[in-house]
Amino acid sequence: MATFNLNINGQKHQIDVDPSTPTLWVLRDHLNLLGTKFGCGIAQCGACTIHLDGVAIRSCMTPISVVEDGAITTIEGLSKDGDHPVQKAWLEHDVPQCGYCQAGQMMSAAALLKNTPNPSDSDIDDAMSGNICRCGTYVRIKQAIKTASKL
Repeated sequence: MATFNLNINGQKHQIDVDPSTPTLWVLRDHLNLLGTKFGCGIAQCGACTIHLDGVAIRSCMTPISVVEDGAITTIEGLSKDGDHPVQKAWLEHDVPQCGYCQAGQMMSAAALLKNTPNPSDSDIDDAMSGNICRCGTYVRIKQAIKTASKL
């Protein structure tokens, strides 16, 4: 066990866990931040996507020891009032069906737009390629990202 000082969604947290504990489980099991989902456990589906210093990462395979010095943002911290452009666009385009992958999808989209404010179709495809949607809402996701880029 080790003590980690974390900056999550702008708040400081101190947690005692094994250094190899995946960040996902620290968020969900220790800090009750349940928006980040467990999907595959091998960083292939994108459901567990969070931001570390503004970069989208897969929290299921990222040990807590790797993220200690960075600023972590989860879906809960994307905006206080659900008014992030990506969140607004997701609602406008009625993206979610089952909704399970949507937090990861939105976090990947937000990271894309932060670095590429006016993404091409190819930029969107590249940035979102690691996010799997069982319901197949890919067309609406792409439309929502284009709308969010204008907000």
